Amino acid sequence: MRAAQVYLMAGLCMAAGLAIGYLLRGPASRTLQPIGAARSVAGTSAMGGGPVNVPQANRPKPANHAQMVAGMGAAGGAMSGRNMPSLEQMKQMADKQAAPLIEKLKTDPGNSALLTQVGGIYHGTHQFKEAEAWYGRAVQADPKNPAIRIKLASSLYRDGDVDGAIAQLNAALRESPNDANALFDLGTMRLQGKLDGKGAVAAWQQLLKTNPQLSDDRKAVVQKLMADVMTTLADEHTSQGARSHDANKPN
Repeated sequence: MRAAQVYLMAGLCMAAGLAIGYLLRGPASRTLQPIGAARSVAGTSAMGGGPVNVPQANRPKPANHAQMVAGMGAAGGAMSGRNMPSLEQMKQMADKQAAPLIEKLKTDPGNSALLTQVGGIYHGTHQFKEAEAWYGRAVQADPKNPAIRIKLASSLYRDGDVDGAIAQLNAALRESPNDANALFDLGTMRLQGKLDGKGAVAAWQQLLKTNPQLSDDRKAVVQKLMADVMTTLADEHTSQGARSHDANKPN
């Protein structure tokens, strides 16, 4: 896959990440907004399932949380005159907000709703390791609840564990095969975390097939993402054919 197509794939999945919270969960949701590609983006080929031979210099770079927050602070400061808090400050705020819930958990340690609330506090303040731990405990307390697994997948993904996140989404889909959020997130993570356009399209096709109740605007977003990915796959297939033809030309 050529560098330009790698970056196009990355751009498509950023669009998917921005769409995910509003279009499939409603504007109040804070569950998942995928950021830049995670620890490993070697991934699978969008066309054939084999390894993607992407030079290291051309691969999407892992997101650095501190840099991300610094960038957010610069943007926010330009608009409001105030800087965003640092990661350490956000952790302090999260610890303070979570403290009364953690106190309640001392007498009710298996309360999955409380555990999920604590996980949400830490996820919302970019403390993804802590969020993973709390969501993980919530999953242990309520292993058949797909919504909690989707939240755990979000934190794992934001922390760079693409494989772990996808495994949680697959587990959620075993409990609820038609879950729209799990299917959308699976497509997004396959596209962004694995550069697997074919896998992304398959997940989104399943989403549309099994969720006819989706509103027209939500369907349109999924269909647009699918069309863009399929165009990229077709372009890559054409490029591969041209390269193969050139290689076989007699000298």
